[in-house]
Amino acid sequence: MKFLFDDESFSFETLRAAGFANYGGADLGEVVATAGRIPEGDETAWHREWKATAGRAEAAGRDSLHNGHSVSAREALLRASNYYRTAEFYRRDDPFNDPEVAELSGKSRETFVTAAGLFGFGFEEIEIPYEDTTLPGYLYLVDDQPRPTVIYNSGYDSTLEESYFAIAAAALARGYHVLAFDGPGQGAALRKQRLVFRPDWEAVITPVLDYTQTRPEIGETALFGYSLGGYLVARAAAFDQRPAAVILDDGIFDFHAAIRDSVPPFVAQWMNEGRDDVTLPVLQFFMSVNTQIRWAMRNGVWAMGVDTYADLERAFKLYTLDGVADRITAPALVLDAENDQFFKGQPEKAAEAMTSAKTTLVRLKEADGAGEHCHMGAMSRAHQIIFDWLDETLATGRR
Repeated sequence: MKFLFDDESFSFETLRAAGFANYGGADLGEVVATAGRIPEGDETAWHREWKATAGRAEAAGRDSLHNGHSVSAREALLRASNYYRTAEFYRRDDPFNDPEVAELSGKSRETFVTAAGLFGFGFEEIEIPYEDTTLPGYLYLVDDQPRPTVIYNSGYDSTLEESYFAIAAAALARGYHVLAFDGPGQGAALRKQRLVFRPDWEAVITPVLDYTQTRPEIGETALFGYSLGGYLVARAAAFDQRPAAVILDDGIFDFHAAIRDSVPPFVAQWMNEGRDDVTLPVLQFFMSVNTQIRWAMRNGVWAMGVDTYADLERAFKLYTLDGVADRITAPALVLDAENDQFFKGQPEKAAEAMTSAKTTLVRLKEADGAGEHCHMGAMSRAHQIIFDWLDETLATGRR
């Protein structure tokens, strides 16, 4: 699906920003106007224009808040949070030392927290004990009663603030609490604490599940994995059987295979043989002509905590469900996106490998506008499938 851009990465990220309009995260007119000021593949213009749009939305929201118009303030600040995240997306030259990354991610968080405090549901900023530090999180509460709770686990580039648009708004409307967090390699845990990804994600989810047991509002739990989170929560569920359900949006069996299959076979062979002297120049060429590959590699070096693009490819080999998927016992919903070429075939492999779990595989179609990765632009359809399945799967049924 091409959305306002021919450039595949720009198109998808614009659709992603616009798709959150379902839950107040965008206005279509703002998205179209902003995209119209950005030339194809121009990352500098992308940053400049999305930041400007975010700034205008924030100013409008702050003005409404100052004058006591809480609903208007909430709506504008939600949009600002999404637009600030979008503006930061391609800033990957030196993210740890880039003041724009710190500013934009900080503003995305600040505007979101202010907006969330203006809703009628319960909202808390929380800290989850993790090793010798903590992980930042949000707790969304329908009320103070024990209820089934969705645990939001984001992916390769998503943030804690996306949790509201990606799952929490839909969950709250259906009577579920939501606990969302940034794990290593994600959001503020990466940007502020410099925690990088790890493949043994059970070491992350187990402390999160331990935390849920300290909260009387949290009943049985369902793990929701968003994008790369589809691998992460499946890996964790293989080692910690406490969750009552697992949702993979979308399913990923072998993250390395997605990278390997995105380059010509001879380059993949060089990677496998450790021939960095010839691999790196070819990768640099592909990055110079392909926005999506360029972003994926630069983001990966940062978020995975490796030194070179060849090291990144080797690190990805650890992100596989091979040998562990059959340990998953919780009922699992595996979503597949018809048009997602990057993870083509991965959901089916993940579902087939979960031999000990009752697994439901659902492919969402391009004809319904739901064929893009994580079904961007079709959030209502995705949430219909997710929560109808979850209602029927959990022991409590519909509340």
